[in-house]
Amino acid sequence: MTPSLTHVLKTSVATLAIAANLMVAPANAFCGFYVAQADSKLFNSSSKVVLARDGDQTAITMASDFEGDAKEFAVVVPVPTFIERKQIGVVDPKTIDHIDRYTAPRLVEYSDVDPCRPPVPAEFAATAARQPRLSEPDAARARSYGVTIEASYDVAEYDVLILSARESDGLVNWLVDNHYRIPEGAESVLGSYIKQQMRFFVAKVNVERMNAIGNRYLRPLQVRYKSAKFMVPLRLGTVNARGPQDLIVFALSRYGRIESTNYRTVKIPSDVDIPLYVKDEFGPFYKAMFERAVSRENMHAVFVEYAWDMGWCDPCAAEPLSSKELVELGARWIGRDDPGAFRSGRYGGGSNAFVTRLHVRYDATSFPEDIVLMETMDRANFQGRYVQRHPWKGTASCEAATAYRNELPLRFAREARNLEDLTGWSHSDVAARMEATGQTLEVK
Repeated sequence: MTPSLTHVLKTSVATLAIAANLMVAPANAFCGFYVAQADSKLFNSSSKVVLARDGDQTAITMASDFEGDAKEFAVVVPVPTFIERKQIGVVDPKTIDHIDRYTAPRLVEYSDVDPCRPPVPAEFAATAARQPRLSEPDAARARSYGVTIEASYDVAEYDVLILSARESDGLVNWLVDNHYRIPEGAESVLGSYIKQQMRFFVAKVNVERMNAIGNRYLRPLQVRYKSAKFMVPLRLGTVNARGPQDLIVFALSRYGRIESTNYRTVKIPSDVDIPLYVKDEFGPFYKAMFERAVSRENMHAVFVEYAWDMGWCDPCAAEPLSSKELVELGARWIGRDDPGAFRSGRYGGGSNAFVTRLHVRYDATSFPEDIVLMETMDRANFQGRYVQRHPWKGTASCEAATAYRNELPLRFAREARNLEDLTGWSHSDVAARMEATGQTLEVK
């Protein structure tokens, strides 16, 4: 079998590549117990990419969830400049999984205290390989299509080419003749990148080298380059998509939150009290909530799910990434600014490492342009956070306890309305589920 472009949708940058083949959370601590998270595995057609931006330096890491014969995997990514071998590497997939867990929207629990003995308020505290020579016949054949193979590299288990092209039809013909199956519509999208004088990063798996290395999985590829362009070229992922796709971007920067400049950037609803029974259905809840948020924005928005200083978290869905992990993902300024942090592997670079998690649901109609990004100076902490409050079960009979019990049905009713508004779930279903867990919505 030959590589198919449809496989791009199974790469973390499916949105970037063709496979050849509402409130800001306060900055203080949350003092809750983290109990569940909504990571990228919830979304079947999702892909993941990590961006690290430092001035005009960008590192893009593309995690692959490709399943199947490794010979079938290939990826084509537009890049704004020529790429040298030293600018390409591979990343441990566990590091991608770590940043996914760390930034995932989360569910937290609180327990009400004895209303007859309220606690004293307390202040929150925040704490390179050889470069093989391309044979002249291969180079000559490429030139006959108007395609220039500017470089070829061995990168771990991948064979990498850097291409440029004069016309999209020539590039398509070259890809087809080199056993890449091209979906209908690819030519016009490729042509738009050629007009921007962008190059193409093409990677295929070298199965023999993969077996020699002993890898049984494909490691994420990373490309680093210098360019004023700070963008996510997602349009190629729409060419052979069967429906809307989800892209999750983990963006690392020195100074603050990353946002889109050409699409509306919206924080997902957060800090909302929801019923207790959702604890066992947090995945379906978050999917329904996100789909409703997307619908309200008519699928034209980039959603912020997390924005936080990497030095700490509260509540933590996972430990912060170590400095070594952040450098591995492209945040190389940490090793330069604080060599001691890098050598020790301690958490996160703190004041000079900020992470933003962006989530996009898109198709060719809703996102006709690639996403252009910018780094802001906004370091306000935000997280998708959903709260469950367990009622106090004591028997005290002070006046405050009587008032507390009388207020509970009203509180449960508010939680029900919150859930219905966030998800679109019916009132009767929500009320029945709440009654089954002892959350009565009416005074009896």
